[in-house]
This record gives sequence, structure tokens and C-alpha cells, in this order.
Amino acid sequence: MTKTGQSATLLHSHSVLIIHKEYNVAKEELLQFEGLVTEILPDARYRVQLDNGHQLVAYTAGRMKKNRIKTLAGDRVTVEVSPYDLEKGRLIFRHKDERAGSLSRPPQRHQFRRR
Repeated sequence: MTKTGQSATLLHSHSVLIIHKEYNVAKEELLQFEGLVTEILPDARYRVQLDNGHQLVAYTAGRMKKNRIKTLAGDRVTVEVSPYDLEKGRLIFRHKDERAGSLSRPPQRHQFRRR
């Protein structure tokens, strides 16, 4: 048994090394916290003040980038944090704001489609 959870078998007749991977190794769960974005930093990073008072630096998750969800200072967010490094996190959700519905938005322009 090797350190990475793999077992190696050596067949004497053909001198071939066969590696069996064990896939039932438990993965460490990510911690989720809610907080408030206090500052926008360079390189698409944010300083987040968690509800428990802890501050960390977080980046936007790929799903939020893909759906073009913008985050501003003062937004409530959900952050995923690894238990190994509690100073860094990933923004996975931006909560709806009560005052967002009261703001008047300009009408959306329709996209032109070529045929």
C-alpha cells in the first residue's frame, strides 16, 4: 500500500506493475458561511466579513462568472471555505437584496439575431 491510497502488484511472470486505485477515500467537506462584502480587491477578489466576525479574502466561483453575477461592496454572500486554510474562500452565492427591487432599472434592449 502506498501513501496515496494505491496498492501496487507485481506480476512475476511478465514483470508488469499493476496499480489499483482505491476510490472510497473520504474527501474533506467544505465549510459554508454567510457574510458581507466589505471591499473589492484587484484580480476579481473580495474582502468578506463573516457573520462570526472573521475576515477573509474570497474569489468568485466559476458558475457565478459564467452567469455574469456581479458582486458589489455591501452585498450579502455565501462563502465556501476549506478547513485547511480559513483565510481564503470562494463566493458561491449572492443573496437578493430587499432594496434591489425598489431601484428603477433601465429597460433591456433586445439583442439582434442574424438569420
